[in-house]
Formats: sequence, structure tokens, C-alpha cells
Amino acid sequence: MAAPIDFYFDFTSPYGYLATTRIDALAAKHGREVRWRPMLLGVALKATGQPPLPQIPLKGDYSRRDFERSARYHGIPYRTPTAFPVAMQAPTRAFYWLHDRDAEDAKALAKRLLQAYFVEDVNISNPSDTLAIAGGLGHDAQALQAALEDPAHKERVKQEAEAAVKRGVFGSPFVFVDDEPFWGLDRFDQIDRWLATGGF
Repeated sequence: MAAPIDFYFDFTSPYGYLATTRIDALAAKHGREVRWRPMLLGVALKATGQPPLPQIPLKGDYSRRDFERSARYHGIPYRTPTAFPVAMQAPTRAFYWLHDRDAEDAKALAKRLLQAYFVEDVNISNPSDTLAIAGGLGHDAQALQAALEDPAHKERVKQEAEAAVKRGVFGSPFVFVDDEPFWGLDRFDQIDRWLATGGF
């Protein structure tokens, strides 16, 4: 069986959010599974020496317009959050805490968190908001709160980000089909053809 596709994203990335709504169906079309691997994009940006895209002169203004236009193009609900961009330690730690128990539950939590952030304008970088959303899905909020404060889970998220950068990840979304890297939602058509043809 073909190896799973590795899908990297940051919870504060609009393009990452849009990609989460498409990646599983794209992979399933070609008989592939997807490993969701949220990361802290700030670690990658530090490695590249760049600020977050919305903070770059000229590019920032363009990107805000493009986030909304891309969402409309793909028919995906979207609104730019009031708190944006922000560091997403809480949802990332929550994902990996749950992922170690059930990968599909972790994916469902990630989707709900992203909907809350990019559609409902809930600031999921606040641990209390992440906990409330996880609790609403039936997860043990008390156990999750302890996990969010656990140094081991903090270290896990740090290691995930560092491993992603070491692999070459510098943006969100970032996809590996086997060892072939693809950066950005606008590369999904290339991914589709790559999976269909075995490469080009």
C-alpha cells in the first residue's frame, strides 16, 4: 500500500485552513491516507528570516484580499479572524495530545477548531477556547487542560515544528507525497496530477 501523504499546516494559516477542507478528499481519490501534522509556523519563519505574511509590506495587503478570494473560489466559509495572526500553541498541543489516543478524533478536533477560528471568530489561541471546543466534542477538558500545561506536551510540539523545518517545511500548507514537497493550496492541482501519474 502506498505511503500516507504528510500534510503540514498551522492553525493560524488561512491557506492551511482552506487546505484542510480539501486534502483528505484529494488523497482518497488516489487511494491514499493523510497524516495531519500541525506545526508552529513561527519556527519555520524564524529559520527563513521572514515575518508572517500579513505583516510584510505590500504582500500583507494582497494576502488578506487573496485569503477571502481563495475561500470564495473554493466555496469555503471564511472570515479573517479579529486576532490574526497569533501563535497557536494551545490547539497544536491539544491536537497531538488527542492524536496519541485517536488520530481521527484529533483530525475532527482540528477541523472544529479551524471552523471556530476562521468562520466563528473564536480566538482558539486562548487555551480556554480550545478547551471549550474540545469539551463540546465530548473530550475530557480537565485532562486536556493538564496536557496543555504539561512540559512534555510543550516539548512534543516544539519537536514537531523542528522536525518539520528539518524536513524542509517553510510554509502552510505544505504537503509531501512520498518525498516530493508541495507548498501551498495552489499546488493541489499539481498534487492531483502527481498522484495520478506517479510523478512528472
